Order: sequence, then C-alpha cells, then structure tokens
Amino acid sequence: MTRREGAAEPVEMRAQPASELVWRLANAGFAARCLQVVAELGVADRIDEAPVPVAALASSCAVDVGALNRIMRLLAVHGVFERDADRYGHTPASRLLRSDSAGSMRPYARLRGMPLMRESLSELDRSVRIGRPALEAVDSRGLWAYLNEHPDEAEMFDLAMTGKAIAGVAGVLATYDFGRFTTIVDVGGGRGHLLRAVLDAAPSATGVLFDLPEVIERLQVGHERMITTAGSFFADPLPQADAYVLMDVLHDWPDDECETILRAVRRAAAAGATLLVVEAIVPEGAVDPRTAMLDVMMLVLTGGGRERTAGQLEALLTRTGFVLEAVLDTPGPVRIAEARAV
Repeated sequence: MTRREGAAEPVEMRAQPASELVWRLANAGFAARCLQVVAELGVADRIDEAPVPVAALASSCAVDVGALNRIMRLLAVHGVFERDADRYGHTPASRLLRSDSAGSMRPYARLRGMPLMRESLSELDRSVRIGRPALEAVDSRGLWAYLNEHPDEAEMFDLAMTGKAIAGVAGVLATYDFGRFTTIVDVGGGRGHLLRAVLDAAPSATGVLFDLPEVIERLQVGHERMITTAGSFFADPLPQADAYVLMDVLHDWPDDECETILRAVRRAAAAGATLLVVEAIVPEGAVDPRTAMLDVMMLVLTGGGRERTAGQLEALLTRTGFVLEAVLDTPGPVRIAEARAV
C-alpha cells in the first residue's frame, strides 16, 4: 500500500534528539495501550480494502467516536492504520491485527492488555529490588499455574505465542536446511506452526509434535507427516529422532530446569543427533532492542527465565551432553543454535 500524500510519517522513521527519545520512551505505554484496546475491540476486522469512516468503526464497536478517533490517530502516527481525514485504512501492521490474517498478532496485542500482564509490569520495580518475577506480586503461584486455572486466557496465550513465533518461522526456513533429517521432534512445539512449515520444506521427513496433553488436545490443524505425542519434558521420555527443535522454550526457564529439559532430549537422542535451539539468543557485545525487551519480559513474567548469550547457552549444552557447533543469524527476530549430541 502506498502512503497517501500528506499522511504522517511514522515517528520511528524520523531522526530525533536525545530529549525526544526520552520523552517518547517515557510515554510509550500510551501507544501500547491504544494498540491493546483496538485489538480487543476488533477494529481491524471491521476494515477491508477500502478505508472506513471512524464514525462507522465506533458505531460497530459500540464506543465513543471522538475517543476512538484520538486513539486511531495516535496509532496511525506510528504506522498502524492509515489515516485520510476521518477515515482509516490498513497498513501492513494493522492487517496483522485482523483475526483472519496469516500469522495474526491480534491475540498477542490482546494478551499484553490482560490485567495479569499489566499488573505484573507495574511491579517491575519489585523485580529490580529482589530479582524475582514481578508476576509473583499478582499471583504467587507463577504464570503456568495461573494459566492452568484460566483456560480462556491460556488459549489466548497459546494463540499469542503462535502469532509471535510465526514471524520468525520464515527466517528459520530461509537459514537452515532440514532436508537431511528423517525424523524431527518439535519439543514443546505448541500448535505445531514451526513443525508444519519444516515438514513442508523437508518432504522426506516425518515430524513428531511433543507437548503437554492439554496442548495436544487443543490442536486443530495437523500435517499428513506429523504425529503427536503428549507428555511433559520434565517427567516423560521424548521420542527418538535424528533432530530435535526447541523453539522459544529454554528462555522460559532458569538454568536448572533448562538442564533438565536438555538432559531429557539427550536421553532420547543418539550420539550425533542434532539439537536446534531457536530463540532470541543475545548477541555478544551490542544487544538489539527486541532481544533486550524480551529479556525484561522474562524478568517480569517467569521465575528465572531469560534470553541467553551464545556463551551462556553453550555452557548449558556442554553440561548436558551436547557440543555447540554454530550460532546462525536469521532474517527474522530469532537465531539458531545448532548442537550435536556427544
């Protein structure tokens, strides 16, 4: 979509003085909350190819037209939606807020607006003082126990993590050749978005999706060469394979639990089998903003989870029977650590 003449240029595209940077970061929460509200209302679902008057959007959402216009105007300044007088149309970013978009990020935006998430972030100062997840101030049992007791929110969490991960799948496939494997196990693979894409790219391979029983039960879309196995990587044996994938798994857990997960993979894997750890591995030296932000999210929400450097990851792998052979950059937000069972 071409930008209409006179449309505002997203603020991220303009060079800004230091004072403006501090001002923008100090107020970034307002734009984030606007995104969450619009996602909750389903505004993007009410816009098709042609721009829609804000009055019609407000009427269909049963909200105040003036207030919605102010929120939409702010999002348009950031490149989410395109504004033309009193009408709003789509940009590539706003299309991702549609429920029917491939790789929809509407659940992710809605998740960040959930009270549990907002209240946990407000307790960040507690995490800084004591080094414990801020979420414990809201629910002392932790994130996973909370989700187990709130199935509707757990469903949204799964959808949100799927939408987040899909953004990285294309980059993984563009970087790594899965064609040499015969059996690939996606450990903690959720809804199987990565494994389905891998199997499409590796037509001679068979895939095994391993995840908790409640996750497997909710699986709606499979693949003709994918089988499912329900279990916990903390308690149950993993299937045998010549390749294992852990995507966005280890960063949820402290080192001790990561070692338990990796040892479970090593028990199932024969010597020489390949393990791929796919997540936002922190670059040595400079840290990119996305990875740094995800690391703070782990501080807020998980009991010891973190984004690790390649060196920290290598130490975990070495202690659990693997040798790290390469860390590969992808065009997307994740990196791939390739290890071999020894």
